[in-house]
Amino acid sequence: METLLAPLTSIHSAVNRVVWGPPMLVLLLGTGVYLTMRLGFFQLRRFPMILRRTVGSLFGRGRSKASRDLTPFEAVSTALASTVGTGNIAGVTGAIFLGGPGAVFWMWVSALFGMATKYVEIVLAVQYRQTAPDGSHYGGPMYYIERGLHMKWLAAAFALFGGVACFGIGNIAQATEISGAVNGLLALSGRSVSDAAVGIVLAAVTAAVLLGGVKRIGRIASLLVPFMAVFYILAGAAVLLLRLPDVPGALALIVQSAFAPEAAAGGAAGYALMRTIQNGVSRGIFSNEAGLGSAPMAHASAEAKSPVEQGMWGVLEVFVDTIVICTITALTVILSGVYEGAAIAETGGTFLSSGQAAAAAFNAVLPGQWGGIVLQVSMLFFSLTTILGWSCYGERCWGYLSRNSPWVNRTYKAVYIATCFFGAVGSGNLMWSLSDTLNAMMAIPNLIALLLLSGEAVHATRRYFAPSAGGRRPRPPRA
Repeated sequence: METLLAPLTSIHSAVNRVVWGPPMLVLLLGTGVYLTMRLGFFQLRRFPMILRRTVGSLFGRGRSKASRDLTPFEAVSTALASTVGTGNIAGVTGAIFLGGPGAVFWMWVSALFGMATKYVEIVLAVQYRQTAPDGSHYGGPMYYIERGLHMKWLAAAFALFGGVACFGIGNIAQATEISGAVNGLLALSGRSVSDAAVGIVLAAVTAAVLLGGVKRIGRIASLLVPFMAVFYILAGAAVLLLRLPDVPGALALIVQSAFAPEAAAGGAAGYALMRTIQNGVSRGIFSNEAGLGSAPMAHASAEAKSPVEQGMWGVLEVFVDTIVICTITALTVILSGVYEGAAIAETGGTFLSSGQAAAAAFNAVLPGQWGGIVLQVSMLFFSLTTILGWSCYGERCWGYLSRNSPWVNRTYKAVYIATCFFGAVGSGNLMWSLSDTLNAMMAIPNLIALLLLSGEAVHATRRYFAPSAGGRRPRPPRA
């Protein structure tokens, strides 16, 4: 099998080096910087207000009983379900192994500007969303590309890339990790289960949720995502408290290694720095998906008061995913000393070895078997919710390409459910790498649209914050 896949792997590696090379880094970061400047550093200046309008709104009134849309919290939970996944654990660990601790700094940088990117794409998604016959809403980059830029071919390209990517980034790689996590948990008590059995159960669970439509996905995500996030954050907080005296030194190492990565990566200084930046940015984007155009497909289905207020949830989404959860993983790996074995990963580190290294990091700090339990449970839920979240994105992409054909929709769901089984019994190594490439292919059409339509998002933001006649309340724009 390896002999048969060798040519494909070689071709893919060459393509991946191009799509994730310096031009893509410039496009991703440059778009975020450009949007941040146009918005006047909105994500920083307005962050306290963003917290009040998002987290604070959860303590206010509920949704309209007559609404067929997701609540804003269900929408962000669906988006977080797809973004908070193996990239937050194995991806972060792999980035540190290949780029040194400094890669974490560039994750933070990508997140800072990614907040503006995701804000703008959600604003545009809500502004250009469509209304279904039953009154519910749907949308995404393909709709603001077609209607805003009048470039249907570019919209179709995005939908095609997203429709294919959902089977890789959102399914096979995640199913492989679920199979490993289940057996990892059972191994703690000396038991095991076949990958086929895991695949059958996973396919059944996915079918039960997916066949209920986007609303059921949103309800399940709103229950699972807060639980898994709080569980992982509390475990990370325990690690930080146990190694509290070493935390300042770990943070200093991250910043120092971001600009002087030779000790971690080796080789020429320029090459080492580029590899550190590339690993940090690519894994940051892989984790929070800012600029990929995936999350707007969930947010377009929200019962949004205005495009701007829904866009604020996107800022929160990137903050929770990268600044909080990815940082917890990174600090655990660094504080445990596991990253110092990066030389081993240099000669054949894989998706699975990164996950095992993350487990070793938690085990090195937490007492007894708690490290393994925390890691495996987190990987299980992170991967499961990613499968559910990306099922929604795939449905939107294939729906656009087929003009919402019921036959295509049913076929897509059947194939997606079956893919869960094959992912559980196969290897996710190649698919993890392929997902990296598909991420970039999705991002290109979306980033072009964000740059060309950014003026509309800026205008909507200014209108929202413009004082009313009385000068007391912001005036929200029309959706």
